[in-house]
Amino acid sequence: MNIPVLPKKPVEKDAERVNNIMLGPLERPALAWMAKKMPAWITPDTLTVIGFLATVLIFISYILTNWNPGFLWLASFGFILNWFGDSLDGTLARHRHIERPRYGFFIDHTVDALSEVLVFLGIGLSPYVKFDVACLALIGYLLFSILVYIMTYVKGVFRISYLKLGPTEMRVLAIIANAVVFFSGNFQINLPFGTFTLYDLIAIFVAVLLSCGFIIVMLWQANELSKEDVANREKKALKEKEKKLKKTSSQITDNL
Repeated sequence: MNIPVLPKKPVEKDAERVNNIMLGPLERPALAWMAKKMPAWITPDTLTVIGFLATVLIFISYILTNWNPGFLWLASFGFILNWFGDSLDGTLARHRHIERPRYGFFIDHTVDALSEVLVFLGIGLSPYVKFDVACLALIGYLLFSILVYIMTYVKGVFRISYLKLGPTEMRVLAIIANAVVFFSGNFQINLPFGTFTLYDLIAIFVAVLLSCGFIIVMLWQANELSKEDVANREKKALKEKEKKLKKTSSQITDNL
């Protein structure tokens, strides 16, 4: 049996992981405790599947709110279950020392992308948010996700939190929005540019926050990378110049 030769180390393995979220002081100890208590038959892959099935539950629950708003609570339970599976799988792998950096990075983030699509489409298919508004929020979320993966490659920093906000805070925001809308009845607000529901405005806020954040971080990082590349280019040119001077000096010495 031929074992495939891996050409290079996975980027994520050597990347600095930055997850400085607002709820981190609560989340990290909770995940560490749960990882220690997980029975042996539960594997990281099991948790990944649980997280994805929870996303399917969220998608279905939002659609069912067309018949009964009580399904908002089932969607909120889906967010909690998704957090459990999606956040604990990597922690469990590290706790048991069974990490698979390439496989884990690939599976985790491809499943995350599909999960994001299901969640936002489910919200858009509910009676609470216009479908186009939900799609705008989805675009903003995917843009920021792409930015995270690109920065992991070019900077070696896997940053999943900005301004102390990360996926966990987004789930909490969704749960709070579900509760507020359930009790308020998702009242409508007339604005100069149209009539929107309360949940519409929450989704618009998320879309604007993520899209503007994407543009700001993109421009800032582009400027930093440009400076680093110029500095590296000048450093390389200086080394080449010193090498040539050394070679010329050596030739002069030999001739003497």
